[in-house]
This record gives sequence, C-alpha cells and structure tokens, in this order.
Amino acid sequence: MPTEPWLSGPVEGVPPLLQPVAHGILDAAEQIRSAIEGLSGAELTSRPAGVASIAFHVRHAAGSLDRLFTYARGEELSEKQRGELAREKAADDSAVRAAALIDLFEDSVARALAQLRSTDESALLEKRTVGRMKLPSTTLGLLFHGAEHSSRHAGQVVTTSKLVRSSV
Repeated sequence: MPTEPWLSGPVEGVPPLLQPVAHGILDAAEQIRSAIEGLSGAELTSRPAGVASIAFHVRHAAGSLDRLFTYARGEELSEKQRGELAREKAADDSAVRAAALIDLFEDSVARALAQLRSTDESALLEKRTVGRMKLPSTTLGLLFHGAEHSSRHAGQVVTTSKLVRSSV
C-alpha cells in the first residue's frame, strides 16, 4: 500500500503553511484514480440508488477546485468557468472514459499546485469574496476549502465506485 501524501514529506516548492492543502488535493487525486480506473462509461454515469454519478463528482471536484482557487487569487469567474459549471450539472454522457476523467482532475490538481507554489504566505489572511453575492472569505479559507471539497467528492467517488462494482 503506497504511503499517503501527508506522510510522504513536503510537496516541493509549496510553502509550509500550504502543505496540508497540497497533501489534501494530492490524496483526492490518488483516491479518484484508484477508484475509477477500469470502469466503463456506463459505470461512470451509473446512479445507484439515485446518487450522483462518479462522472459528476469528478467533473464537479475538478471544476470546484479551479473556481475556489480563482477566488483565492482575488479574481472573478470567467464566462468559460461559468459555462463549465453549467455543464457539470448536465446529463451524464455514457461515452465518458475513466482516463479522461482522471486527466481532468489531475490537470486541475497540477494547476492548483502551481498556484500554491506561487502563493506568498503573507497573503493567506487577505480578504477575498466568493460569487456574485461577494460572500466573505480569505485566501487561506478558499485554498483550504478547495482541498476539503475535493476530498469530500473523492470520498463520494470511492463509495459510488464500490456500489457500482458490487452490482456487476
């Protein structure tokens, strides 16, 4: 069994106070990859007992990580990001492939890690706002929530994957 990211030492280039964020999103990526490798499109879009599909959770985790890190930079969402949010909620396409979903999430993680590496720890408590309502947060709050939200959806992916695999 491989060592979990948080027990594998520091992530190179990531400031010390942001190591837990980096470890959290790397762990989510490992869990997602392990849970969905080998699943068919039908399995990835299956909704056992009416729960959200694996494909939805992976797309949403990737999109949310991107959006939360955008807010952490003090930026507003782009039209492209708003469009992707709408597509996350759209009907599942059974032509989806596990490798494409893994790549989607891992690309989001790579961008997040690059941002963490360039984040100055002195900016962590700077005020940030979220969404059109400009709800209050901080740089650190948004980065932490990006990792926590990714972990939550990775857990859903793992659970749903077990349900899907047990029904075949």
